[in-house]
Amino acid sequence: MVKKKVPDWLNSSLWSSTTTTSSYYDTNHFDHHSSTSASTPIDPPLPSAATRDEQQHPPRHHHNYHPRKPDIKEDKHSKSSIVNDNISNNSSNSIINNKIENRKADNTESSADDISNQALLLTELSRKVINMGELRRIASQGIPDCAGIRSTVWKLLLGYLPPDRSLWSSELAKKRSQYKRFKEELLMNPSEITRRLEKTMGFDNDDAKSESRCVLARSKITHGEHPLSLGKSSIWNKFFQDSEIIEQIDRDVKRTHPDMHFFSGDSSFAKSNQEALRNILIVFAKLNPGIRYVQGMNEILAPLFYVFKNDPDEEMEACAEADTFFCFVELLSGFRDHFCQQLDNSVVGIRSAITRLSHLLKEHDEELWRHLEVTTKVNPQFYSFRWITLLLTQEFNFTDSIHIWDTLLSDPEGPQETLLRVCCAMLILVRRRLLAGDFTSILKLLQHYPPTSISHLLYVAGKLHGQPSH
Repeated sequence: MVKKKVPDWLNSSLWSSTTTTSSYYDTNHFDHHSSTSASTPIDPPLPSAATRDEQQHPPRHHHNYHPRKPDIKEDKHSKSSIVNDNISNNSSNSIINNKIENRKADNTESSADDISNQALLLTELSRKVINMGELRRIASQGIPDCAGIRSTVWKLLLGYLPPDRSLWSSELAKKRSQYKRFKEELLMNPSEITRRLEKTMGFDNDDAKSESRCVLARSKITHGEHPLSLGKSSIWNKFFQDSEIIEQIDRDVKRTHPDMHFFSGDSSFAKSNQEALRNILIVFAKLNPGIRYVQGMNEILAPLFYVFKNDPDEEMEACAEADTFFCFVELLSGFRDHFCQQLDNSVVGIRSAITRLSHLLKEHDEELWRHLEVTTKVNPQFYSFRWITLLLTQEFNFTDSIHIWDTLLSDPEGPQETLLRVCCAMLILVRRRLLAGDFTSILKLLQHYPPTSISHLLYVAGKLHGQPSH
């Protein structure tokens, strides 16, 4: 049987870069990197608002990421919007008008690529009706880390904002009002529901001003409203069933990015952000009884909330929780089957996605595929399950994960296919070490992926698109 040779593009001079290859293949750097066990906290700089002045931001230490600024810088002192707007809608104007002016000050700090992409994105976003195909093409090349551009683009890519900007104000108002109702209905304690039932049954009158006015008469409490009721329709029974999930959500939210002051710590700002994550996950779980909450959803939610909460537009920042909820629903709609255990072995389940990754590697680098799955018998599920289900949020530092998401969300076919190509590229980038390794060393490497250039990783993933090896 003739083995397929390595594709010609893998032999490009781009691969012989001293700084790039050393970070891939130098075994001295192997144990140095892990997204979950970094010795130095990695906290992308937050907007310089008063609530964030106290926070410290360690310098970035990820390697070879020169095309982009290493930190997320979004200044909340600039009362900026997204782009200039000629529409008469006042709310849309408040979102749009000032961002082009604010970009001028930032251009001197941006790289050439960022400046180019920034100008292209602002031009596209300034249209009355945005060309989504062009927006996806530009965004896939990277979104600048400045002034809320990513926040707006992600909302468009996820279908939360319509391409017609004249509809933004009404759509946002409708969705935010809907989320407010969700919270009122789904986060309410049954005791409060009982009090409201009392009022609707006519017990709230001028003559009932004693403390007992808030308690239903014994004869008026129905079976379904009794705390000891086990009926399926009982509000108390549902409340107690939800308690276990809510406790799990609470534990996971507190563990979300403990190295970032934005999510962790005793500050009121961090606690309010944790509360927002908690609310979103509980509402989602109650609205989706078939899936409920699965551990790891908090890791997928975190980048969305971080980006939207750091939008310099005050209205957008204030409504970040509601906007994040609907974008989270949209994002998870393409991956929800990965969280449903009953579908694990189906064509839409997680094992099917892992099999497709295996086939993709075999198509592009059969020698590496054979070494992993035949010679050393490394089951791809051992390393790729977390890669795929958590959208690579645990394999790279937070800032780099966000840059990867720019590309994932830009794919018109949905994030799934691009995600699998990025995972395949991750294997190809460390192929020399994998080919030289045994079962134990390979698993150690892939479960603690080494530092790498994100721009180069995405370049390789792009090369895998529709280009089989020869």
